[in-house]
Amino acid sequence: MNLAQAAVLGVVEGLTEFLPVSSTGHLTITERILGLQTDSDPVTAFTAVIQVGAILAVILYFRREIAAVIAAFIRGLRDQAARDTVDFRLAIFVIVGTIPIGIVGLLLRHVIEGPLRSLWAVVGGLVGWSVVMIYAERVARRDRGEADLTMRDALTVGGFQVIALVPGVSRSGATISAGLFRGLDRVAATRFAFLLSIPALVAAGGLELPSALGEGVGAGPLIVGTVISFLVGYASIAWLLRFVAHHSIAKFVPYRLALAAAVAIAIVFFGVSATG
Repeated sequence: MNLAQAAVLGVVEGLTEFLPVSSTGHLTITERILGLQTDSDPVTAFTAVIQVGAILAVILYFRREIAAVIAAFIRGLRDQAARDTVDFRLAIFVIVGTIPIGIVGLLLRHVIEGPLRSLWAVVGGLVGWSVVMIYAERVARRDRGEADLTMRDALTVGGFQVIALVPGVSRSGATISAGLFRGLDRVAATRFAFLLSIPALVAAGGLELPSALGEGVGAGPLIVGTVISFLVGYASIAWLLRFVAHHSIAKFVPYRLALAAAVAIAIVFFGVSATG
């Protein structure tokens, strides 16, 4: 992988990580366009590592909230009164919500990095989850805020995050939909989705870093891709939070369906291989 390819993938990652359009799906498509082998270990590892850049953008954007949550968690370990605060509960919810994807991600790692790195999987994820997003918006009450989060919310959103391991589904699309199903307003659902993504993506990036460095990608492309994904991702977070305050996430469905149709047409009529 050269620096230009890494830069393009960094832009794609930063733009799509937090929008409900599937960053993994977009990266898989872009890698194919760039002539990269999507199911190879170095490319798969590179994809996981540059996501850390986008997560660093989340940490910077929510730095005050994250600092408050961490401080409350530490206080709560030794002070019973601190355990009744919203920030302490949020820390626990993020930890609990991360457990499902941690378990499934490790157990099915080879499936995720192999058979699921298919363009047909991307098409299926884009179309299938679009239906869920529309339904989530139609049934959502949106009458609960971040202070109303419960353990059941955390488990539900964390469980839905597992589904986002399928390319095309979208981590934010899955977790925001889960929050809407639980009656959270869009901003609360989106903010919790962002916070919940931090442990999972940092762990995935750390797990894949040795492979990305040791099997041909190299430090240069990794640095370029990660830095660009951080810069573009920061702008994407700010835009999405403003957008969801006033608009339905179903607004992204036409784009998802159009992309799925374009990929399917490329496979069926233009001989593009769905794998490799």
